[in-house]
Amino acid sequence: MRSLALSIAAIAASLCLAPPAGASLPPVRHVFVVVLENKNYDESFGPNSVAPYLSKELTAKGQLLEQYYGTSHNSLGNYISLVSGQAANPQTQADCQIFTDMLPGVVGGDGQAIGSGCVYPKGVPSLPDQLDAKGLSWKGYMQDMGKPCRHPAIGQQDPTQSAKVGDQYAARHNPFVYFHSIIDDTARCNAGDVPLESLPVDLASASTTPSFSLIVPDLCEDGHDAPCVDGRPGGLQSADAFLQRWVPEILAAPAMRHGMLIVTWDEANLQEASACCGEQTGPNTPMPGIVGPGGGRTGTIVISPYVQPGTRNQTPYNHYSLLRSVEDLFGLQHLGFAASKGLKPFGSDVFGASPQAGTEAVSRTGSGTSAPATGCTARIAVRRRAGGRARLVVRSPRAGTLRAAGQTRRVRACRSVHVALAGRHGSARVLLPGERRAHAVSY
Repeated sequence: MRSLALSIAAIAASLCLAPPAGASLPPVRHVFVVVLENKNYDESFGPNSVAPYLSKELTAKGQLLEQYYGTSHNSLGNYISLVSGQAANPQTQADCQIFTDMLPGVVGGDGQAIGSGCVYPKGVPSLPDQLDAKGLSWKGYMQDMGKPCRHPAIGQQDPTQSAKVGDQYAARHNPFVYFHSIIDDTARCNAGDVPLESLPVDLASASTTPSFSLIVPDLCEDGHDAPCVDGRPGGLQSADAFLQRWVPEILAAPAMRHGMLIVTWDEANLQEASACCGEQTGPNTPMPGIVGPGGGRTGTIVISPYVQPGTRNQTPYNHYSLLRSVEDLFGLQHLGFAASKGLKPFGSDVFGASPQAGTEAVSRTGSGTSAPATGCTARIAVRRRAGGRARLVVRSPRAGTLRAAGQTRRVRACRSVHVALAGRHGSARVLLPGERRAHAVSY
């Protein structure tokens, strides 16, 4: 497995890929991406949204990227773009009803594989190849998949195109099985492409949490079907229920101490095929959006200790931007159209709440190390009492006014104070005496 990853990394290096940006970025060590299905921005975030947890609670916890766009129609091309920078081709635009090889698959300009088909040759690199080559980890967590690395046989019809009671997994929403570099190594694929049920075990500690996690609901809870084959409402209502179930568990995980959670969509509705960011069409199809230049405006939420809660961002981003942002955070080369000239990755506009150097924004057991004024270090910790109720434990090196979780109180230097937090999970801001920038805390 290791030799395969290294050989792919060597191929990638030979493609003259653009180097990662040199801008200063926060020390994000774990990235979680949840992908939902087929919703326009206004449907998800407008005043009539039927997803209150998504549109109200999650936007309050992080930043809403209001000008975020898919890169193609239909679903599959977007998932592939997210993890490889490859543009759509006619077969991925049709969601690959037949699981065919992508031929001839020769990599040309802009790192794009030329041809048509579904499963990319070993010489076409993806984000997992980059991460493996650098000694970092990745996993796809697929709801209702049943067994790891589930996909049709080459040349066979895809039986997962329609949901069935008890089996609502869709291979076309699992981009990792569309790369021969992954599926041809059974052990690697089985270890990295797993059912969603594996996620809680992996979240138990930062050391067992992958550097990159792609989390994909089934055809009901991703919002695709409405109603669902099993009688649930589907659409945004069922997607909202999925987020309510899983997002608090992710935000409470130790890995979120230096983590970033992204909730996005593969594409907007088919009739909405706008694009942003100078998106190129690629060599294989004249119009990625079938009826327009892109996958339409969806919006996206970013939650992290390094992101200011409750903010909105008008900077245009798309799936190539997201891939480039992840690559920058992990010090990787830019694949495919993620290397496009002028494409903007996440920067200071997104990471606007970076904790001061050496100070932890969230710590359940330890303490920060900001420069002391009176012989102690700053400490901002989240602790839980019986029943899951959370509280902040804050220690300031300076005496003065502490502002934490909407409360104001006078504190003594180096004396810990306890501040009750609202609800079992949420976010709060802590402004220590003598500091100008508040620390963002997720709990």
